[in-house]
Amino acid sequence: MRPLQISPETAVKLAEKLNIPLEQLMHMPQHILIQKLAELDKEEK
Repeated sequence: MRPLQISPETAVKLAEKLNIPLEQLMHMPQHILIQKLAELDKEEK
């Protein structure tokens, strides 16, 4: 599995939003990351 194809700045912002360590974010499978972002989006609305 390859690392996520996102910029370092984006990775830092996502890690802060999701309250997880940056290293954990970079090793997270992409479909799980998308799922977590969808959950965050629902909470904000």
